[in-house]
Amino acid sequence: MSQVMTLDQGNFAREIEGSEVPVLVDYWAPWCGPCRIVGPIVEEIADERRGALKVGRVDVDSEPELAVRAGVQGIPYLVLYRGGEPVATVTGALRKVELEEALGLGPGLEDVA
Repeated sequence: MSQVMTLDQGNFAREIEGSEVPVLVDYWAPWCGPCRIVGPIVEEIADERRGALKVGRVDVDSEPELAVRAGVQGIPYLVLYRGGEPVATVTGALRKVELEEALGLGPGLEDVA
């Protein structure tokens, strides 16, 4: 079962700013081909890092205000938040190992800035 939560205006601040663990957010859209490639990778990361990392998705079509606030200019756009602040971003479809490296998610979350 996927550990990925749906984020919207109603729960975004609570889930991101109030989180004691880092939060990975996937800004995506259902019509986006590269987003459909990254989606299963994001789910895999969520399952593997359960308890050490929260993972959520924002549908940019349904939540344009959140997308603007995050500075989304292309999707998929992934942001790693720590303490409510963005610490790493990735735009585009990458393989899992490249995605984890770009976000600073090495073998353990101790690598996260």
